[in-house]
Amino acid sequence: MTATRYPLGMLLSTLTLCLMLVDAKCPVHFGRARAEDDGGILQAEPRRMLLEFDAAAVNKLDIDAVKADLKALFLDSKDSWPADFGNYGPLMIRMAWHCAGTYRQSDGRGGCDGGRQRFDPERSWADNVNLDKARGLLWPIKQKYGNALTWGDLIILAGDAAIESMGGPILGFCAGRVDDADGTASLPLGPSLDQEMVAPCSVNGECEAPLGASTMSLIYVNPEGPMAVPDPELSAPQIREVFGRMSMNDSETVALIGGGHAFGKVHGACPTGPGPSPAQQPWNPWPGTCGEGPMKGKGNNTFTSGFEGPWTTNPIRWDNEYFQNLLKYDWEVHVGPGGHHQWRPVNKDASDPDPVANIMMLTTDVALLKDPIYLELVKLFAANQTALDIAFSHAWYKLVTRDMGPYSRCLGDQVPPPQPFQAPLPPPPATKPDFKAVEKAITKALRTASSALPADMVGGKPYYGALFATLAWQCASNFRQTDYTGGCNGARIRFSPQKDWPQNVAMDSVLAVLEPIKASFPGLTYADLIVQAGSTALTNAKARKLKFCSGRSDASPDETPFPFQPPRVFSNKLVQLKDNAQVMGLTSREMVALQARLRSPSQQRRLGYSGSWTDNPSLLTNEYFKVLLNNDWVNVTSAAGQLEMKAVGTEGVYMMPTDLAVKWDPVFATIAQEFATDANAFLEAFAAGWNKLMIADRFKGPTGNECK
Repeated sequence: MTATRYPLGMLLSTLTLCLMLVDAKCPVHFGRARAEDDGGILQAEPRRMLLEFDAAAVNKLDIDAVKADLKALFLDSKDSWPADFGNYGPLMIRMAWHCAGTYRQSDGRGGCDGGRQRFDPERSWADNVNLDKARGLLWPIKQKYGNALTWGDLIILAGDAAIESMGGPILGFCAGRVDDADGTASLPLGPSLDQEMVAPCSVNGECEAPLGASTMSLIYVNPEGPMAVPDPELSAPQIREVFGRMSMNDSETVALIGGGHAFGKVHGACPTGPGPSPAQQPWNPWPGTCGEGPMKGKGNNTFTSGFEGPWTTNPIRWDNEYFQNLLKYDWEVHVGPGGHHQWRPVNKDASDPDPVANIMMLTTDVALLKDPIYLELVKLFAANQTALDIAFSHAWYKLVTRDMGPYSRCLGDQVPPPQPFQAPLPPPPATKPDFKAVEKAITKALRTASSALPADMVGGKPYYGALFATLAWQCASNFRQTDYTGGCNGARIRFSPQKDWPQNVAMDSVLAVLEPIKASFPGLTYADLIVQAGSTALTNAKARKLKFCSGRSDASPDETPFPFQPPRVFSNKLVQLKDNAQVMGLTSREMVALQARLRSPSQQRRLGYSGSWTDNPSLLTNEYFKVLLNNDWVNVTSAAGQLEMKAVGTEGVYMMPTDLAVKWDPVFATIAQEFATDANAFLEAFAAGWNKLMIADRFKGPTGNECK
């Protein structure tokens, strides 16, 4: 399957300009709506455009009543789109899976929160053929419940209700998805120029992380096999690698594949395809190209994936027959009626008189027999229905809820207990310390030498302010508004893997400087101490209007390590700065202002750089922007091998390539020029960005925050 690509000349010209490491000077635009009529890209702030959300109405929603309406709908086959086997349930499961399955762990993008399957690019993906019909069937229910039922919640709830209606296990339902107003947040999933910048794919079918799927416009892998080669042994490692990008382990992977394929069928009886996509023909998308009259493109004439047939003999009943079928038969490849390779069963014993079932498998199904770990799981689930029920219900809930973030964002009366993938934290201490007294202790520690770590020297005296601010930044700046993970709540910077990230060198030693304060105040958590130390240091350095909100909790050192991701590093620093701002939920002004945060010369040297832009890190001023804009810069390499920028004609004045990206980009540069001439504007923007980031992970429902 070949993904839609943008004109080669346009891509090459853009990439040639923008993929230069340090000399790049072109603007890179992210999160934009694409203007197809003139080839332009419309600028927008790097924040999701969300529709109005009524949390109170969602909390009052009678979820059981919605399920009852859905289950009645499933059995009411319409002539406009006849239901397979008289039941729309399998179609709804496919829709929910494909809405949620876009999630990728690398940057938290994708998932069904936002309901962006309704918009391009997702609605026109090859894997989403005919899902417009499924959403059309749901419209009367959406209309009935109004704002209390978002499209994101409705799509997932339809999948849950379908599984239940056919006897399958459901762990629970986390309501609270907030619908996006458009599909711009899906542009980095591709195919798009945004995706080419953030996560390029050199060979479609062999796409690598940070992309989620191996093939553009598919949810996971090509079901025909890698690059459409029907080789199950090659498919198995690709399945493991790609499902891993979606944060799924082997048991979850096998349970989801087999559990999902317990239902429904694939459609490929028509060899000439589904017809134009919604992007190509929005007034009548995917009309089908086979058949005549009222049944053109429908029923037996349907083309969805190009494969044809069910996996089991009863595709509207939950059971473990899928796994039993894999083991019961030998499987031989052939070309199906849709022109794609698929697999048909053959009796293991040629003399067996029993008829072969009218079922099929895909290359990705047969692949589960070719990997020893997958094979053992197939055998387990084939022999033990209860094991499958447990594994599938938990894996499905993780699949459809993973992008919702912590448990505290879930609404409704059917939310199961916190799950490991939600990285639950213990409640904060019941008794809080006197934070005014903590602030005084931090202020004293700013200029008190500690044996735990050599300090910066300012005026011949030790100064830890820039190090405290850096610790708070490093603790909080891995927050992602894409999937609501990360942040300083939990203080996981104390543990592996976060403490071992290269950018966190010596942060454990900075924390050790603060350890006596932690020991002096019962009820003081590391998370609160880190944030307060950073904010106190910045206030002491003349920052204004910084707010401190207490009540954070500390993660246990015994918790299962959670795969929080560090802010991503790109060779193109324009891409890095802009895309990290988008993922973190910061505006351009906030990101530019935060680039001027206190920077420790000693920490810069620990990271392998020659120094900093200033030897006096004790003041937060707009001098950073004056130095950045008023000097010429040349590329140099530090003694430790780090690429950095040196101010021409100076000694000891260095910037990082990400700093120069502020000067190169016209939007960032305009903001920097304002800040260089207006110190008040800089300090206002800095406070807004710092305050936002320090409480970004303090959730109270889908859109609320504990800190006011």
